[in-house]
Amino acid sequence: MNKIYPSAKAALQDILKDNMTLAVGGFGLCGIPEALIAAVRELGAKNLTAISNNAGIDGKGLGQLLETRQVKKMISSYVGENKEFERQYLAGELELEFTPQGTLAEKLRAGGAGIPAFFTRTGVGTVVSEGKEIREFDGHRYVMERSLTADISLVKAWKADRAGNLVYRLTARNFNPNVAMASHCTVAEVEEIVENGELDPADIHTPSIFVKRLVLNATPERAIEQRTTRAA
Repeated sequence: MNKIYPSAKAALQDILKDNMTLAVGGFGLCGIPEALIAAVRELGAKNLTAISNNAGIDGKGLGQLLETRQVKKMISSYVGENKEFERQYLAGELELEFTPQGTLAEKLRAGGAGIPAFFTRTGVGTVVSEGKEIREFDGHRYVMERSLTADISLVKAWKADRAGNLVYRLTARNFNPNVAMASHCTVAEVEEIVENGELDPADIHTPSIFVKRLVLNATPERAIEQRTTRAA
């Protein structure tokens, strides 16, 4: 089975549809599948639900899909870097399921592991727990959180072999391994593809069983959210 596609657009064009839920890796602009996000924009799918730690910034990351009004709902932890996100949300044009960061990571991990729900103390007594089941364990109150799965997962890795085993680089790993597990169709954007057997099994972060398609992007932009400088 050949998992390698000639472009991000080619990897998505026969599977991406309106009204889908996409789980997208990355933290800020670090470790985002930028070519795949650009392909989603080009293909024009509408009314998407995006599960991601954040929505990028204006014009970068998932901010591109907000500009084109392709996202109807965000399931996110941090939304403070995107003015278009703020504008759409305050105008009632964008739904937001605000989720604590650790809870979001666990919801994705649990979804990938086939666990339908779990209990956590995070968010008890806040708006996060409104409408959710609360139970007491050992004298403490816990909120029940449902796990998350997506129709398609978009992840960014540093290196892959042709079978789809993935290796992430440093902090660019972030949410990507959990996102990769959280759907039945994971598309991975990578900077290098090597032959099977060239990766040390001990270095593999996401096994190939979770990855359906690969896209090579050897020269990612690696944009910076906030560039700050000082005099030498």
